[in-house]
Amino acid sequence: MSLVLNVDGPVWRDHLQSFAAAHPGLVPVLKGNGYGFGLGRLARKSTWLGVDTIAVGIHEELGEVANRFDGSLLVLTPWRPFGAALELAPGSPLTRRVIHTVSRLEDVEALLAHDPSARFVLERTTSMLRHGLSARELREAGALLEARGGLASQLRGVALHLPLAQGSHVGEVRRLMTDVVAAGLHTTTIWVSHLSDAELATLAAAYPDYTFRPRAGTGLWLGARGATRVTATVLDTHAVERGDVFGYRGRSAPKAGTILVVSGGTAHGIGLEAPAGDLSLKARAATLARGGLDAVGFVRSPFSIDGKQRLFAEPPHMQASMLFLPAGARVPAVGDVVDVRVRYTATAFDRTEVS
Repeated sequence: MSLVLNVDGPVWRDHLQSFAAAHPGLVPVLKGNGYGFGLGRLARKSTWLGVDTIAVGIHEELGEVANRFDGSLLVLTPWRPFGAALELAPGSPLTRRVIHTVSRLEDVEALLAHDPSARFVLERTTSMLRHGLSARELREAGALLEARGGLASQLRGVALHLPLAQGSHVGEVRRLMTDVVAAGLHTTTIWVSHLSDAELATLAAAYPDYTFRPRAGTGLWLGARGATRVTATVLDTHAVERGDVFGYRGRSAPKAGTILVVSGGTAHGIGLEAPAGDLSLKARAATLARGGLDAVGFVRSPFSIDGKQRLFAEPPHMQASMLFLPAGARVPAVGDVVDVRVRYTATAFDRTEVS
């Protein structure tokens, strides 16, 4: 009676190997819920892939992967002089494996004051405008490091976190690379996110003295279409007539049908998924349509029965949801499983089964 992620193991593993082979220098990204698979499982699978570095989202996630992967551990969230980053003891076996991301000029000095042997990458801000050093700050960081001898063994590269925008990133990366070259840094490694294979090939040819290391999460772990399936279990069924009252909020059935109780609720992320942010006219029209349905108590759920997404009878509960099936629709039996369409990065699964 759980929300289960079912994985076709052979298909998934073949995809992982093919992806890694096609992306030299690959840095698998592990963060949050591990794209539905769990951080520990993905750390072990990264070892199986033979990569030398993995990336986690925050310093708090290091403990979940450190004992399952022996290589370097890149932390994507920038280092700050507070919080979990300061709990890493300088010189400890774990700390020596960590590569911090530094995105502010003042943090370069603060990190080295906290741990003189710290390894790190400098993040150059991109059009995302989330974290990063400006061109001037990158040059100042280069001068600061040069005054310390360059710290070539500690500076592991420059990080570029690009947006998920349509169109080519090559022009932007070329401009950013001009700033990297001008900074005079003692590194030739560029850590990049969200570049296509064609863009990576173009940049590698344009900058043969530099090594571009792609950081990949979704495309790696979730790129095998059809290899994963999420299922919920039918827990109860109740036939209702129009006007019958049901649920926590005493709603009335809009017409005859069946109230279906299935596993999976807000504790799993059902009904709490982040919006996609699609600004197309089609997406806006769909949003308006869903809003109109919501006003009369009809909200589309992620649960699918016989290939058709069904409506929530009321907002999902913590560990279960109530669906409404109209009269004439096939009613699954208690214990049957139904498909669930979820965003894997926003969902907590009770169990992951890999064949």
